[in-house]
Amino acid sequence: MTKEPADRLAERFDVAVIGGGAAGLSGAVMLGRVRRSVVVIDAGSPRNAPASGVHGFLTRDGMKPAELVETGRKEVAHYGGLLVSGEATTVRQSADGFEVELGDGRVVTARRVLVTTGLVDELPEVAGVRERWGRDVVHCPYCHGWEVRDQAIGVLGTGPVAVHQALLFRQLTSDLVLFTNTAPPLTDEQAEQLAALGVRIVTGPVDSLVVTDDRITGVRMADGTVIARQAVTVAPRFVSSSRVLADLGLHPTAHPTGQGEFIAADPTGLTEVPGVWVAGNVTDLMAQVVTSAAAGTFAAAAINADLIAEDTRLAVTAYGSTSANGIENPMTRQGDAPDPIAATTAESHATSTASAAGHGHTHDQDMDVSALFTQQFWDERYGSADRIWSGNPNPRLVSTATDLAPGSALDVGCGEGADVIWLASRGWQVTGADVSQVALDRAAKQAAEAGAEIANRITWEHADVLTWDPAPRQFDLVSAQFIHLPRPELQALHRRLAAAVRPGGTLLVVGHHPKDLETTMGRPHFPDLMFTAEQIAATLDPDEWDITASSPGRPAVDPEGRSITVFDAVLRAVRRR
Repeated sequence: MTKEPADRLAERFDVAVIGGGAAGLSGAVMLGRVRRSVVVIDAGSPRNAPASGVHGFLTRDGMKPAELVETGRKEVAHYGGLLVSGEATTVRQSADGFEVELGDGRVVTARRVLVTTGLVDELPEVAGVRERWGRDVVHCPYCHGWEVRDQAIGVLGTGPVAVHQALLFRQLTSDLVLFTNTAPPLTDEQAEQLAALGVRIVTGPVDSLVVTDDRITGVRMADGTVIARQAVTVAPRFVSSSRVLADLGLHPTAHPTGQGEFIAADPTGLTEVPGVWVAGNVTDLMAQVVTSAAAGTFAAAAINADLIAEDTRLAVTAYGSTSANGIENPMTRQGDAPDPIAATTAESHATSTASAAGHGHTHDQDMDVSALFTQQFWDERYGSADRIWSGNPNPRLVSTATDLAPGSALDVGCGEGADVIWLASRGWQVTGADVSQVALDRAAKQAAEAGAEIANRITWEHADVLTWDPAPRQFDLVSAQFIHLPRPELQALHRRLAAAVRPGGTLLVVGHHPKDLETTMGRPHFPDLMFTAEQIAATLDPDEWDITASSPGRPAVDPEGRSITVFDAVLRAVRRR
């Protein structure tokens, strides 16, 4: 790998890619091609290093893994990407995105992160297995099956997938032995299947592999018996290499098949931490080289779209941030739900503002705060432009709902409908409620443009959240994004929304956190309208709910153009059945 110029490491990159295999390099190439600044951090320890060649990759079949990587690195460099040798040890959020720290103390900063660190194969403790791994001890018929075809193959049973593996490799040879070893006992149906296919069963523990002249020649049982074999297949336990993500609160999740642990993400690779994507084996335990490369490319496109949305928001803020009296838009926010704190300070600049010390605030005496919560205000607000919000779904909603089975949903304060439309596109039956008829009409129009299949899943409801109650209806998901009201009215609303969550359902409430009064000093705010997730949680009965309260940060820009971090109050609560 080319030595990296020291001065380039001081750059703030658009994307830091951690992991230099097929997924990471493919993602970096795609990002470079759309003129994103990219750094690839590679520890240089690919999982497939022992393999003689890459297989199942169109036009690259049989290419040595090292050759594929070297070719990929040259393509990354061709598009301006920086290649850094070293092991990334941790990723942490910073005021302007993320910091990636390397083992030697170097730090790389980036707006977004793509982690493609692969997985570790946990192999059974049978002598010879690790030494022959990737050569004549294999695990995947699609990756290595052709190379061991028609040989005497042994399936080393280690778990419940042993029979499945035997059926796969029986397609490749007529001389197949299943060593049950530590696998569960065969069912009558499994025994019949294997007998019908001519698979020999050998019971009892396996001691070791017999190797002669650098080739497997047999499998030695614990009693000393040796069964002649030329190749062995084994199902390892797959564990994602994800320690670098631990400081972000991202930890491996048990795979539904029981075959290992992976980092959960949405279909684009976006994790629960906004701005952090994963691709390849770190999230898809079964991915081959070609599918890992495709996943890296797909994640890169999603990252670029996210950066475009942010760049556009910043450009719009810079273009139209100053009101008639020169007061800046106070809050660059993500997503599409109405937000009095953000919207009213741009539209109606008579607001409370932080003092020079960042602690006190004053109210414009000409401002009637109650006007912020009326249909007239919001109709005028939405009527002032063709579009007020970004058109993107709120990322906190996306990270929460992606892994939920579609059901019925209620989105309160739905605004121009981005969250509602996104949920409907994923199969939810959604009710979108808002005080502004102008917003609802615009949302319905956008839903119709998205197609009848989506529009038919949506019901739009005109509702004043100060008095409206969704009872007696109940939903699988109730979402309220950035609704800020006086404390008594807000608590009453949250109680009504909680009552609208059916057993097993999820309540998601997101708003601006009071931390912003310190970190965004000088911006207009309504301090009394901000809240913490813990304050919301206090309205719920802990015996009835599984509650998660957090205050994650996200990057923003202050009125002087400086990068800062703003904080969201996020409550996720699941009603116990």
